Amino acid sequence: MSEVRVGVVFRPQSPPEELRATVVAADEAGIDELWLWEDCFLEGGISTSAAALAWSERLTVGIGLLPVPLRNPAAVAMEIATLARLFPGRFVPAVGHGVLDWMAQVGARAASPMTLLREHADAVRRLLHGETVSVAGRYVQLDAVTLDWPPEQVPALIIGGRGPKTVALAGEVGDGVLLDAGLVTPAYVASEAARVAEAAEAAGRPAPQVTVFAEIEPDIPALGDRARDLVAELAAAGATSVILQCTSQNPDPGVLIAALAR
Repeated sequence: MSEVRVGVVFRPQSPPEELRATVVAADEAGIDELWLWEDCFLEGGISTSAAALAWSERLTVGIGLLPVPLRNPAAVAMEIATLARLFPGRFVPAVGHGVLDWMAQVGARAASPMTLLREHADAVRRLLHGETVSVAGRYVQLDAVTLDWPPEQVPALIIGGRGPKTVALAGEVGDGVLLDAGLVTPAYVASEAARVAEAAEAAGRPAPQVTVFAEIEPDIPALGDRARDLVAELAAAGATSVILQCTSQNPDPGVLIAALAR
């Protein structure tokens, strides 16, 4: 088993003005990664990522995830490329379906979410790699689009998913998968890690990253020991990054950061 990266989530149930203190604490504690949500209708993922990256010295910052129905892929690629150039090697974007009811609420729900995600992720990844992209898809239409400032160090494009089709798509057109906190057990991680790896191999893609959001109650006894045990269990099941998050009732990750630091 290779060394797993360990992170924490700043949940958007906490007000954005509390982000800076969390970033500084995680940076000083030696945490590998800080992940942010973009959830309707809480906090923007790109804006909070930019702030977190600017406030930190060494943290990797991830967005889990950007809902693709809300954005044009050219705009997504421009935003990702900008942050990747400003903070090379420290930004990991993830994209996904978003919550379909929320997408309907803003008039953006797609009739075929899988088709949209496939077209969107493929276009974004190709743009980030400096290609000139022309697409006439069901949802994505681009006419000879090229980024003027593609990233010199292209970040991994992660796809978030729960169902088997979306997890397989993450291996086929993405650089890895983000597995959701609500479903995470070692057995689930092992099965989905195998699924995404098989899809990547069939598509001739490199071995995918497997990022796992794992929820933990922050006020349990011996929090640090339980957190380390959970990281070890999920890493043994195939996770390459284990990102711990507190519950929505107790969203502040400060206690978790302190326990991991100890």
